[in-house]
Amino acid sequence: MNNKLNILVVGDLHAPFIKKGYLAHCKKVYSDYNCNKVIFIGDIIDSHASGFHESDPDGQSAGDELSLSIKVLEPWYKVFPVADVCIGNHDRIIMRKAYNNGVSKRWIRDFNEVLCVPGWNFQVSFEYDNVLYIHGEGGGGINGALSKVLNRRKSIVQGHWHTEAHIRWNVSELDRLFAMQVGSGMDDKAYAAAYAQFFTRKSIVSCAVVLDKGRLPIIIPMNLK
Repeated sequence: MNNKLNILVVGDLHAPFIKKGYLAHCKKVYSDYNCNKVIFIGDIIDSHASGFHESDPDGQSAGDELSLSIKVLEPWYKVFPVADVCIGNHDRIIMRKAYNNGVSKRWIRDFNEVLCVPGWNFQVSFEYDNVLYIHGEGGGGINGALSKVLNRRKSIVQGHWHTEAHIRWNVSELDRLFAMQVGSGMDDKAYAAAYAQFFTRKSIVSCAVVLDKGRLPIIIPMNLK
């Protein structure tokens, strides 16, 4: 029996605002690297209309955005019917609003039921081959993931920071660890990303793989031409 994991890591989707062609890119990477496991690194949905920041008054309503998100995620679920999903800050927006308004979590349905993806396992984090997979709040930029590695002495894979896609190493006498920032699958031209329209740095559209029992991380950018 082959217990070796070749893991595909999918960047933040922010459905329904996913970059065109990103699914085909992830599907190809899954095949090219002979992957047998998929981890979505978080922010499966954007929840722009329901967010805590200003939303576009000409954009979709919260209900329409959710309906479109479910539709947009259908082909992803068809290609990857079994997957682990890190719960991101955008995914938690509705739960946070319910909590802030005194609504018990017993009234809230599971992500699987709401998004019609029963084969996806939603958790805050996952660990395989001594590599921790998290969404990535609480520290970003060039040193964000590395800081977590240094504090936890464990290799870390994270998303959340769309303009970063890198791998940084830390080697001691006892171990060799890496910090991976995956990149994103969100479309920067979507109205939900208007807050960043004047940013010089743009999203790095990419996914990643972790191979060789958690010892070989690789980032694969998507060809945008």
